[in-house]
Amino acid sequence: MDKTEHLGAAAPARRSPNWGRFARHYVEMVVAMFAGMLLLGGALRVTLAMSGADYSMERFPELTLVEMGATMALGMAAWMAIRRHSWTSNLQMSLAMLVPGVAMVPFVRLDLLSAGTAMVIEHAAMFPLMLLIMLRHRDEYLGHHHR
Repeated sequence: MDKTEHLGAAAPARRSPNWGRFARHYVEMVVAMFAGMLLLGGALRVTLAMSGADYSMERFPELTLVEMGATMALGMAAWMAIRRHSWTSNLQMSLAMLVPGVAMVPFVRLDLLSAGTAMVIEHAAMFPLMLLIMLRHRDEYLGHHHR
């Protein structure tokens, strides 16, 4: 007879964190942000090209840095809404896409970084920021505890 039988009650099942689910959520977020960048950013560029607007990183480096983060944030926010994540997590994850681009603007304006280098830094910063936010809300991502 084990201890639970002796006490007359079943011991509560102890669940270990599902880090596979956490990793899958992270990958989903990355896919959603790149989908936003490709679909929304692509649609924007096609629309502007069809209208004859000269929208390029060379001409508007600061705008393209912020636009890149915005299209990624919109793609990710849409996916997070579909997955019924909390608004707090959604907002924080969106800021993880926007803040790096906005932070790079002064460096580009002061000619301390090229727009291309700033774009690389912007993208590289997004991944650890996303991870930090997910770790901060790990219960939501480990156990699929959405709204």
